[in-house]
Amino acid sequence: MEIKRLDREAYAGKKFSLHYITKGYMHIERTSSGFELSYKRFEQPEERFFEDCFFNEWLEAPLAFGAFENDQLLGYVEGSLEKWNNRYRISNICVFDSARRHSGIGTALMDTILKEAKGSGARMVVLETQTCNENAIAFYRKNGFDIIGFDLFAYSNSDPERHEIRIEMGKRI
Repeated sequence: MEIKRLDREAYAGKKFSLHYITKGYMHIERTSSGFELSYKRFEQPEERFFEDCFFNEWLEAPLAFGAFENDQLLGYVEGSLEKWNNRYRISNICVFDSARRHSGIGTALMDTILKEAKGSGARMVVLETQTCNENAIAFYRKNGFDIIGFDLFAYSNSDPERHEIRIEMGKRI
């Protein structure tokens, strides 16, 4: 496997879709003193999907790296320095083939983007995931990220009912 920087012109705007299986979610409950987090299991494992594109237009000067094997793109990571607050935002990190997850591809991509973030002079790295993406949450925690916030209605007004609330995670560098 080789990690290479992706050419923005070759990839910009190309769409991709991912799916994952989840057995549970981080439940966020309002309390009189704020919020409490707990883990809840689904009755049956659920498959979740999302679509996105390479080099999103909302990013400031994004960089992306791909993990390649025999010229096949196995996964990628994309990020950008947010100049207004000096944080480096990882907008995407993914391994496309679910059978190849847990094989070191994600770790190699994460190491590459963290090195880029540190070299940019950013004070911290941030990313988002969803409360139902328990494997991503575990991976980010393994890489030193903590939950730093959440948005109950980032994607739709039914996010809490779908157990798909946006979680912000961050790591000081």
